[in-house]
Amino acid sequence: MNYFELPLEEWTNTFVYDWLLPQLGGFFDGISAILQSFVDIVTGMLTSIPPEVIAITFILLLWWLSGKGIALFAFIGFLFIGSVDLWVESMETLSIVIVATIVSIIIGIPTGILGSKNNTVDKLIRPILDFMQTLPIFVYLIPAILLFGLGGVPAVIATFVFAMPPAVRLTNLGIRQVSKEVVEASTAFGSTSRQLLFKIQLPLALPSIMTGINQTIMLALSMAVVASMIGAPGLGSTVLTGISQVNVGQGLTGGLAIVVLAIILDRLTQGIGKKL
Repeated sequence: MNYFELPLEEWTNTFVYDWLLPQLGGFFDGISAILQSFVDIVTGMLTSIPPEVIAITFILLLWWLSGKGIALFAFIGFLFIGSVDLWVESMETLSIVIVATIVSIIIGIPTGILGSKNNTVDKLIRPILDFMQTLPIFVYLIPAILLFGLGGVPAVIATFVFAMPPAVRLTNLGIRQVSKEVVEASTAFGSTSRQLLFKIQLPLALPSIMTGINQTIMLALSMAVVASMIGAPGLGSTVLTGISQVNVGQGLTGGLAIVVLAIILDRLTQGIGKKL
């Protein structure tokens, strides 16, 4: 039995269609244009560079950062991606991951720093992060499509919403875990707040921050298949086509290519974190 009726659906639609889109439609169009140009630039760079150059660069970086075992895996993985003719799709997926990760870092790390410095801000952003992480993915695909249309831009926005929380949380946690004795000693020697942050706290919190970036990249890549449902190009569309056509081979091929990219990016960011 319903004791009262809450017209949340009606209120939401009224807010979105009667106020948000008429008032801020131009603002969202501007953001969409900026992000689209960014995605196009990154995609153009990755697809115009010869695959051999990209593969060799990744392999050498992984050898230096993580050892020859993962470098050998990358060599075999890139051979697999090329042999199944999914190189362009892999670069399209990688471009969306790169753009979404950059946006997440630009917004997430400063937000985490602010939260670590101010308990009130921390209490405000914590439920927002909980909301971003627990809201079903398909729910915020709807406003992404409505505000930004179809294609790479809504995929970047949806991926950003899904992948940013680890960057914020682990930046906040890393700075808060810096020893109070170190902070007090630095302050006693006359360090300003800026010097304390950039010369003491951020360097000591860097392992935690890099873990946050690593998790952001992994979550961004895990959105590849879901983002394909709103027009995102890349490996996700290959898997989605396999699902819609019940083509097991195509779905497996696209899925394995995503796994290869995920492992390579994971080991690359872990290696960078260890070197810093």
